[in-house]
Amino acid sequence: MRMAMANAEVGDDVLEGDPTVRQLETEVARLLGKDAALYFPSGTMANQTAIWMHAEPGTEVLCDARAHIYDWEGAGASVFRGAQLRTVTPAIGETIRASDVERGLRAPSRYAPRATLLCMENTHNGAGGAVTPLADLQALGDAGRAAGLKVHMDGARLWNAHAATGTPLADFAATADTVMVSFSKGLGAPVGAALVGPAELMADAWEVRKRFGGGMRQAGIIAAGALYGLQQNLNRLHLDHANAATFAALVHGAGGARPVTPDTNIVMIDLRAGQRSSDVVAAAAAGGVALSGWSATRVRAVFHLDVSASDAAEAGRIVAAALAA
Repeated sequence: MRMAMANAEVGDDVLEGDPTVRQLETEVARLLGKDAALYFPSGTMANQTAIWMHAEPGTEVLCDARAHIYDWEGAGASVFRGAQLRTVTPAIGETIRASDVERGLRAPSRYAPRATLLCMENTHNGAGGAVTPLADLQALGDAGRAAGLKVHMDGARLWNAHAATGTPLADFAATADTVMVSFSKGLGAPVGAALVGPAELMADAWEVRKRFGGGMRQAGIIAAGALYGLQQNLNRLHLDHANAATFAALVHGAGGARPVTPDTNIVMIDLRAGQRSSDVVAAAAAGGVALSGWSATRVRAVFHLDVSASDAAEAGRIVAAALAA
């Protein structure tokens, strides 16, 4: 990947365009079955650009109560677009369904803000990399459009949903008007994300990206890393999923902890009463394993291309011992 970046053909992406960026955008649009794609420095900027284009100021954006755009994007919808987020909690399972959206919509009233956008997330980071199946995504999109909403998908880890289910990326993407995909997650690139959608909408997105400070010059240097990840690493994601399953089995029950059975490459571990995530993270770090404290009682492990099967097994033994201690 670093060799591909060092040898990338570049131009000026703000002016006449960068050939490697164009190649990446063309390939992503093809894979997702959309007219066009636009390369971004980050998934957060791409998500916020989609919100800017779809949501009207003074209206609501519906999303899952644990959505990335709600928890981890600095209240960007309200800061940049003047739209507020209205969260929807799943009645059943880990991720929202069409019935949850229908329940979350306000009754029309002159006193209440109307909704203009529905945001979906697949896989769902806050739900531990859970996959929303295609049929549920289709129903979600239909419910949003029936209410007059635009539909955006945070697909930062859509690659993993594809690897876990075999569902074509284009079928997933067809459920939304725009989709964001990240290259710095499972594909292993150091930088970048893309927003895909109709060509005229991506032309508007170019202007929004510029406004947000996302115009890049010789961006082919980093786009080459994303392109390499797309071409070389997409087909190996199932290995990360297998490693996550191995790890989850090894830590199950250790010290009373209960991992959520992983759909993909993320393992959430719920701790027993009285345990603190900060203590578990520190104990695991002392053994050479980096975990994240997701909440006071939950820790998170993510498996990626730098973690081998033997690494996953060793990590499982170390974390199990940390939990037991």
